[in-house]
Amino acid sequence: MIRTSVVAVLVLVAGLSAALAADQTVVRREVDDRKAVIATIEPIRELRARARIGGTITKLTVREGDRVAAGDQVALVVDPKLLPQLQALDSRIRAQEAALDQAQIDYGRIQQLRASGTVSQAQLDQARTRLDVAERTLQALRSDREVVEQQSTEGAVLAPGDGRVLSVPVAVGSVVLPGETLATLATDNYILRLQLPERHARFLKAGDTILVGSRGLQAQDREVLRKGRVVLVYPQIDQGRVIADAIVDGLGDYFVGERTRVYVATGRRAALVVPEDHVYRRFGVSYVRLADGTEVPVQTGLPVDGGIEILAGVKEGDALARP
Repeated sequence: MIRTSVVAVLVLVAGLSAALAADQTVVRREVDDRKAVIATIEPIRELRARARIGGTITKLTVREGDRVAAGDQVALVVDPKLLPQLQALDSRIRAQEAALDQAQIDYGRIQQLRASGTVSQAQLDQARTRLDVAERTLQALRSDREVVEQQSTEGAVLAPGDGRVLSVPVAVGSVVLPGETLATLATDNYILRLQLPERHARFLKAGDTILVGSRGLQAQDREVLRKGRVVLVYPQIDQGRVIADAIVDGLGDYFVGERTRVYVATGRRAALVVPEDHVYRRFGVSYVRLADGTEVPVQTGLPVDGGIEILAGVKEGDALARP
């Protein structure tokens, strides 16, 4: 009697264990059909530090790879013609000041003579006009000097924003023109620029989720994929390709122009899906455990919502046990 009860309990425990072990079934459902494409790291904006005056570069304070903040000096441009212009203007200003003093003296004298009736009103008006012309001429010369002084201070080329220096296409001693680029900077915010074949254009839209592989162009075994989001799809197709921009966290360590693999959804298809925690690896091979305890090697695909895709090794309806 006791032996029969023990056997019954063992059978019950074995059945309960099997029921608990088979906690998942391989199911077939629709998932995103993802294709691998190559994306390029690009700065959201490229800034250019330009010369405001023409002249000769006497100092360069940055080189490729340096980080700069907005307002930092990038270079110093000196126009050798500005100093002689200032000296010439100073001489003209001194001469005009003397002419103004003489015009004021003449006007005062003629004003006294007019009061005594010695000179005519026309002569007084002429003296007043000469005084006004002298004052305005002196004012114009001083304004010209301020302009030249301002030009001399604009020789300092400043960084237009925070970022990393991409290129410095000039050297000390180079002669530059106004508006010429002395340094190109990339802002610290990077994006992924995708290029997809035209046949996939209808599947791509802003807000789509993308999967970004590890750095490099070669796929790695069981690599960790990061999620990103498409923020802009350009409306023009360029040479048979649709261009899109995506944002992904952690791109600050990449090089500008570096390429990486990205998986984008190009439709829907049916696939076998199991929870990711039911797949384990040993000696470089992926396995799942069936409900009866059998280990089955499987070929895995990309992560999908609710698990991971199984390409081969099991079939729909197989009962799995958590490893």
